[in-house]
Amino acid sequence: MTTEIGFVLFVLILMLLGLVFEIIRPDIILFFTLSIFILSGVLTTEEALRGFSNEGMLTIALLFIVAAAIQKSGIADGVIRKLLGNGSSIRWSLFKILTPVTAFSSVLNNTPIVVTFTPILRKWCSDQQISPSKFLIPLSYATILGGTLTLIGTSTNLVVHGMLLDAGMEGFSFFQIGLVAFPAVFFGLLYVVLFGYKLLPNHKVLLDKVNEQSKEYISQLEVGEDFPFLNKTVEGAGLRRLKGLFLIEIIRKDEKVSPVKSTTIIRQGDKLIFTGLISTIAELQNIKGLQLKTDSNLSLDMLKNGNTQLVEAVVSHHSSLLYKKIQDSYFRSKFDAGVIAVHRHRERIKSKIGDITLKPGDALLLLCGPDFDKKIKLSNDFYVTTPLKAPSILEDKKRGWFSLFLLLAMIVLVTLNILSMLKAMIILVCMLLLVRVITPEEAMKSLHLPVLLLIACAFGIGTALLDSGTASFLASGLILIAKPYGILAVLSVLYLVTNLLTEIITNSAAAVIMFPISIEMAHMMGIAPISFVLAITIAASASFSTPIGYQTNLIVYGPGGYKFMDYVKIGIPLNIIVMCSTIFMIYTFWV
Repeated sequence: MTTEIGFVLFVLILMLLGLVFEIIRPDIILFFTLSIFILSGVLTTEEALRGFSNEGMLTIALLFIVAAAIQKSGIADGVIRKLLGNGSSIRWSLFKILTPVTAFSSVLNNTPIVVTFTPILRKWCSDQQISPSKFLIPLSYATILGGTLTLIGTSTNLVVHGMLLDAGMEGFSFFQIGLVAFPAVFFGLLYVVLFGYKLLPNHKVLLDKVNEQSKEYISQLEVGEDFPFLNKTVEGAGLRRLKGLFLIEIIRKDEKVSPVKSTTIIRQGDKLIFTGLISTIAELQNIKGLQLKTDSNLSLDMLKNGNTQLVEAVVSHHSSLLYKKIQDSYFRSKFDAGVIAVHRHRERIKSKIGDITLKPGDALLLLCGPDFDKKIKLSNDFYVTTPLKAPSILEDKKRGWFSLFLLLAMIVLVTLNILSMLKAMIILVCMLLLVRVITPEEAMKSLHLPVLLLIACAFGIGTALLDSGTASFLASGLILIAKPYGILAVLSVLYLVTNLLTEIITNSAAAVIMFPISIEMAHMMGIAPISFVLAITIAASASFSTPIGYQTNLIVYGPGGYKFMDYVKIGIPLNIIVMCSTIFMIYTFWV
């Protein structure tokens, strides 16, 4: 092992540790890694930046715009609402939901599908008195499985496709990955619908749980005539930055003031609603003129009025709020919302709300003002998982069907090799912008720049592994372990290592790291590289056993009230099914 290989391995291990322990956002970790390789001379500037012009990465960016245009029309969720009907049986309901979801995910980005369907499913489960935890993990799994059916089904497929083209090889055809993955998708959905859902818990949603234990979350103090700060602002009364407490709302006769601003005036008779560490409320009781109302039947529903709503949201992987304290992110003014509680791994974080540092997957319970709906349209910081009063989905069905028709037409042209995938998406996006199905502002917002940065940086890191000889070194080690047991063992080891990586880091990063290793292994074994590349492509998407490996799993983590072990129980059998089916198909038809 040369010094350069040792250095690249050391940096790679540091990168993996940073991703596993969530030190900072994943895209920033990969950017730092790429920067180290440039500064150390492992990569030239040209090699490092090649990923920013890669065909796969650019296609992903354009597909974000296409998905946004179709999503805002409401076509997909309209279909699901009609299919749900009455919940005669969980199995039948799962079948009716997961089948179209899988189909949608084969041509649309799976993240917005899960974000759109989660509140619909939760509302339907509430109406049918069924636990949503029986449906949300299956929803995530169906979108992951559906993404393996076509070239554009998931960013992972396009990333590997782009790397094949960069390496001077022929990229995937539109349905090539699906030919290998279809049996895995079929048997995987069969397992989830017939058996898997039984392994999932019967949890109540966060909103119901908090409502039942409202006294642990909120407390009420009434302002008397002897309060020394009558007719002063909240800031002037010293109620803005309290130790352990957060002023979420003021009830004033028939009026409810929420979110509370620092300039809000305190008046006699006001009922001050606090959240946070309710055990510290005793300090406020010592202030003259504030009286604790222990006999009030205060519930979360009482906090709502015509202008406010209670909303659950999940912090995204790429949020600008990550690793910041809530009070430092100006949350209240930025989103017109106050945070009532933060749950992590199904447990409430018992701390002053403003002092909580947010992490990916945190479930937030918010009391939102009238401008909340408008402000979240401009943000990708979190996913709203409860229905909003004013849906962001437009009712222009004709434009939605027009978008879908254009997408299907482009897919036909790509399948017939008339257009490349990138050219087809360029034409499609230009047409959507020209007929104003989507505005330039909406197109820019839909791009998910942190995701694109992560993918572009990952390409450079893959180049470093290949050019430094690190990929060859790791490939030799894997072959040494598996070759004595035959080609099936080599395929299995490659698949397992990729799958393990994708369960603990992002799927695109796992695919990029394993791509050069798979190419080297194929050359050493004297086998066509495409067979090994297909194995790592599907393995990188097949993240079922943890909530952190795939973004859709993280989205449903909080809303479903799941524990980490819930993913392990239902996910490991599904991982085995997908792995065995994939390896069988590759060994039978590609090796």
